[in-house]
Amino acid sequence: MNFQGFKPFAVVAAFAAFTLAACEDGGFSHRSLAPIPPETVALMEKVGTTKEAPMLIRAYKKEAELEIWKMRSDGRYVHLKTFPMCRWSGQLGPKTREGDRQVPEGFYSITPAQMNPNSAYYLSFNVGYPNQLDRALGHSGGTIMVHGACSSAGCFSMTDKQIAEIYAIARSSFGGGQRAIQMQSYPFKMTAENLAKHRLDPNIGFWKNLKEGNDHFEVTKEEPQVAFCGRHYVFNATPAGHMDAASACPPLKHNPEIAAQVAEKAAKDDAKVAELAESGVKPVRVVYQDGGQNPAFASRVAEVSRPEAIAPPVEIALEEKPARGAGKAATQLAAKSPVVTVAAAKAAAESREAEAPHPVAQAFAPDDRREMQALASDDSPTSSIKKAAPRKPGAPDPATKNKAAAH
Repeated sequence: MNFQGFKPFAVVAAFAAFTLAACEDGGFSHRSLAPIPPETVALMEKVGTTKEAPMLIRAYKKEAELEIWKMRSDGRYVHLKTFPMCRWSGQLGPKTREGDRQVPEGFYSITPAQMNPNSAYYLSFNVGYPNQLDRALGHSGGTIMVHGACSSAGCFSMTDKQIAEIYAIARSSFGGGQRAIQMQSYPFKMTAENLAKHRLDPNIGFWKNLKEGNDHFEVTKEEPQVAFCGRHYVFNATPAGHMDAASACPPLKHNPEIAAQVAEKAAKDDAKVAELAESGVKPVRVVYQDGGQNPAFASRVAEVSRPEAIAPPVEIALEEKPARGAGKAATQLAAKSPVVTVAAAKAAAESREAEAPHPVAQAFAPDDRREMQALASDDSPTSSIKKAAPRKPGAPDPATKNKAAAH
């Protein structure tokens, strides 16, 4: 296949140099050389792509899924595989500061230099948080990874077997000439149903901005060009002047055909959201004790770090307009920071008990599109609790050491 715009020799040389340097450190870098499973290679051929083709990652916190997409020869991406996410921490909403345990939301870039073959969490790679927009908004923190060990303090946590496969796919894409892998991180799948339920969330404006990028990808199946200005994301735009995330946007030019298709999709989604709201779909605030996991892991609690933090989220029904009593408490809760405390959530839920006797609902709804190829073949996942070796002599336990050092 001929993927235009890629210079494989330069990227392969850079990736090889990074891997060699990592190997010289000792460690476990041999894990990073594991081949892509034969069944996944066969799946690539079936959907019309190759090992060397560029890849793209899409992650959804509420559904706890991580998707791998691969480019076909026509430049359009095709869905390859969905991995159930073993663990994520925090609440729905963007990461804003160091130590908030939030999994970031936004558009990020992964380069060969961000791949870590010596990770204490089996294998890992840095997603690239904070990006230019995060910094313009004053968001702090870093070292946000996709890694193994099923243990999260603000990261996208997979099983060791899953991260080995994802890492191998990324390594092959870099080997084929891809310079950077785009990672799209969303609070949930950008469906009208989700947007209707979360329409009063204080993050809804930010989420609608993310949806613009989602819609560009859905319409074109091409990687959206991401830029920053006016303290928000802009997609597939050609600026007439300098672009700065913290400054007002210059005049922007868009492909009229793509812009029309994106606008049409957005209008249909907005109409559906309005229809759902009119039909009685209540706005809610979903509160997690500390993040969640894909329901496929429900029977495998012993493999997860801090299993006591894995509990069904609380859905707090909100009022469209401020109301007295319990409704007012819920509305005030909705206006708070994206990271809602469990104590506040419980108090609001209890205050509404007389009016709504069933405030708690599972956020994980059945999804016919979910594909669990990875889980089906993953009969021996490892975790920071069950697996203590191999590890360098004297190295700290991954489940208890500092997150930045662990990655």
